[in-house]
Amino acid sequence: MDLSRWVRHRADWSPDRVAVHFRGADVTYLALERRVDRLAAALALRLGIARDERVAFLGHNAPLLLELLFACARLGAILVPLNWRLTVAEHRHIVADAMPRALFVEPEFCAHADDLRDGALTLIACDASAGHGGVAVPVPEPGEWLDHAGLVASITAEAVADGDLDAPLLIVYTSGTTGRPKGAVLTQGAVLWNALNSIAAADMTSADHVLTVLPMFHVGGLNIHTTPAVLAGATITIARRFDPDETLDLIAARRPTLLLAVPAVAQALSRHPRFAATDLSSLRAMCTGSSTVPAAVIRPWMDRGVPVTQVYGMTESGPTAIALSIADAARKVGSCGKSAAHTDARIVDDAGRDVAPGQPGEIWLRGPNLFSGYWRNPEATAEAFTDDWFHTGDIGRQDADGYYYIDDRKKDVVISGGENVYPAELEHVLAECPDIAEAAVVARPDDQWGEIAVACVVPRPGAELTRETVLALFADRLARFKHPRDVVFLETLPRTVMGKVQKHELRRLLAAGPE
Repeated sequence: MDLSRWVRHRADWSPDRVAVHFRGADVTYLALERRVDRLAAALALRLGIARDERVAFLGHNAPLLLELLFACARLGAILVPLNWRLTVAEHRHIVADAMPRALFVEPEFCAHADDLRDGALTLIACDASAGHGGVAVPVPEPGEWLDHAGLVASITAEAVADGDLDAPLLIVYTSGTTGRPKGAVLTQGAVLWNALNSIAAADMTSADHVLTVLPMFHVGGLNIHTTPAVLAGATITIARRFDPDETLDLIAARRPTLLLAVPAVAQALSRHPRFAATDLSSLRAMCTGSSTVPAAVIRPWMDRGVPVTQVYGMTESGPTAIALSIADAARKVGSCGKSAAHTDARIVDDAGRDVAPGQPGEIWLRGPNLFSGYWRNPEATAEAFTDDWFHTGDIGRQDADGYYYIDDRKKDVVISGGENVYPAELEHVLAECPDIAEAAVVARPDDQWGEIAVACVVPRPGAELTRETVLALFADRLARFKHPRDVVFLETLPRTVMGKVQKHELRRLLAAGPE
């Protein structure tokens, strides 16, 4: 049994129910099943995609991404959703590591994808924004491309199903503290258990209507509400990408019951001039997470009568691992809740011993929703676990009632607008500049983005560095969302006696202000 059974089951039970709404058009569960079936056959019979082989997607949110997910599940193949915000250089590393057989590409990314070509990669141009797979896409030049409409045309035979719950289904790349992206592998079983966690946390049923505005190349946008909604038989409205005006329009017109928004998105909506006048009465909850969530982000929604829940997790946990229920939203503001239905959590000290309530420690997780390992990286996988407990690297605490709160991150990740920014990647760029003697990157709190990355730079003697010249180092090297937003010049970096930079001291200096 594979995960595409979710779609087939709903097509049998409620064929006329709307599964996906996208750009003004509805796709019923029966139509979705027919698309998945035809796409699975095209992948298998025309591209030769078999079990454990990889298929990648580069584009914005679209029904095609869901169709690819379930088509891969039917075949036992693996989907690799690519972050469209990354540079060619970053994608080149991921493609070389995952080695996909095929890459589906939206028109605006065709030139980008052509630079990723190698002899084993088939490029398929797709008008995913149309959402129906029936629009022929002009084959881009140069290079030999296929087009999506032609690929699935005239398919009559069914593919032989070869998927099961043990088969890997997703490779989602997440950078580690070394700055090198690692592919977290989620099996079909992990996606199933994550969906059960999410459905239980949100009390989701077939009567729900999920609005998806976060990018679906993230496990948050894909797996907190969107894929669980398919299992529940709910309706999903997909926004191509987040836009505050469009999101408020969709809330008013489509009347969703559940909305997922990282803190920066939630704040962008609540600060919008039209927020106060927008009818939010259909929403029975707005769910947030991905970082610590200030009360200032939560309050405007609660004041409008919308409960604000939280989900804690990460790529490696599917992500739903700890969740705050709707019933607890008002009385536990700021908490990310309790362990999800099928996940164990604990807080431990540096020796791996459980700490007392109220004491900080590292959060460890255990459960069937966890990833099976890092793709082709057994060393990193082994380092991430003690027995079957996954080390999150996040520092948290539990109150007397057992509710979890996130205090800090043991790792140095900066979470800016819901995106992970890893200082090591930025520090590698700074280290290549001959005018910089030493540098470190740390987070600074920011009202709009939650956090921003700040480069702390020690110039070499005689060098004439400015804020602008330092920021220009990152152009065309890393995706824009990873760039530092500010530069601070120092005479020296604080270090331990062993020579390690004391980043907590840098954060303290930044918090103290310009002086």
